[in-house]
Amino acid sequence: MPDPGLSPLQSSLPAAAARFGAHVLAEALAHGRGAAEDAPAAAALPLPPTLPFGRGPGAEAVPADVPVPDGGPTPAMERILRGPSGLGTVALSLARRAEPPAPRVLEAPEPPELPEPAVGRPIPGLYHHPVPEPDPLRVEEVSRRIKAWALDEVELYPEDWEDQFDGFSVGRYMVACHPDAPSIEHLMIATRLMVAENAVDDCYCEDHGGSPIGLGGRLLLAHTALDHLHTTKEYHPQWEESLHADAPRRAYRSAMEYFVRQSTPSQADRYRHDMARLHMGYLAEAAWAQTDHVPEVWEYLAMRQFNNFRPCPTITDTVGGYELPADLHAQPAMQRVLALAGNATTIVNDLYSYTKELATPGKHLNLPVVIAEREDLSDREAYLKAVEVHNDLMRDFESEAAALAAACPAPSVLRFLRGVAVWVDGNHYWHQTNTYRYSLPDFW
Repeated sequence: MPDPGLSPLQSSLPAAAARFGAHVLAEALAHGRGAAEDAPAAAALPLPPTLPFGRGPGAEAVPADVPVPDGGPTPAMERILRGPSGLGTVALSLARRAEPPAPRVLEAPEPPELPEPAVGRPIPGLYHHPVPEPDPLRVEEVSRRIKAWALDEVELYPEDWEDQFDGFSVGRYMVACHPDAPSIEHLMIATRLMVAENAVDDCYCEDHGGSPIGLGGRLLLAHTALDHLHTTKEYHPQWEESLHADAPRRAYRSAMEYFVRQSTPSQADRYRHDMARLHMGYLAEAAWAQTDHVPEVWEYLAMRQFNNFRPCPTITDTVGGYELPADLHAQPAMQRVLALAGNATTIVNDLYSYTKELATPGKHLNLPVVIAEREDLSDREAYLKAVEVHNDLMRDFESEAAALAAACPAPSVLRFLRGVAVWVDGNHYWHQTNTYRYSLPDFW
């Protein structure tokens, strides 16, 4: 499906994305003073060429307001603020333009009557960054399109699951996490993949008929919807038919087809790799469930590094309409940033879903439960310790992202790091405000 360009419901929110993630890049200022003097460190990560991929017509650059320390910016930080120069690079500038272009006049329909957003209650003591309410016009349009896709294109759920689908609020989730997406269709890339991933989790692993028994076989066949089977002509039709056999496979197949049309081959392969990591994490948790094993805390955290949200922030450049080059994405420093982001956001899920999971039959492993059992703590003590584990991961994520931004101030690196930070904040926002799904324990 070709990119339709800017939706009629496009707003000025992408320009406001500069206010998000600044807490990460601002830390780079402290590191930038040394980065200018530390040529070998910066040289380890070469600057990429300017890449025009994926920028839809009318898409605007995402400016950044980065504070400058006393004494003025260092040469390294001037480079970050100034951005690239030369033909075709204005769209990647991270500084505000002196004369911004006049906005297009778009005839948007009257905004629908929307309910007041659910504020929710943040977990006391949890380190997080509040975000503004996501653009309601985008939320409404993404919600409409994803429901039509789920019902009409992939027949994802029966009628009696409709309330749960609506309660997931995936449109609000994805708009909050990707405010710099240049069009509604770019947002839909992330939204379809998110819904497909949750369908696999629910139907294969958990709430809606999931079971650890036989999970490996189901995941393997579903994964071929993402990473196609290359077989003989005799058996290829049977595999192709299998991709329509159940809702999770239909969702994976369709979401991936849309994704590869908007992504580069390296971005698609990156996503397949992270989904393989996710499926390996599912299998580890299933194996523990079958043997009634409660892992050590460090073992649980190892499992959660794979069974986590990492596939979502790793596509932030595709959704943003640009590409972080493969060699820069593969750098160990970038991989560490992504791992920490995935780990922190997944512990957010453990904490907000704690009471929901305790209400389900059987033992559901999450970080507070594992800490309580393995470290002989009360439920309250274990939960509060899990909050501190999250906070440590968040601070490490921000510190490592700031160090990488200072060491490699390439425009695509800076924008990608900002996008990951925005995703982390948007993920917390969705968990906090989704009172349909989550409620907090009475520990304060």
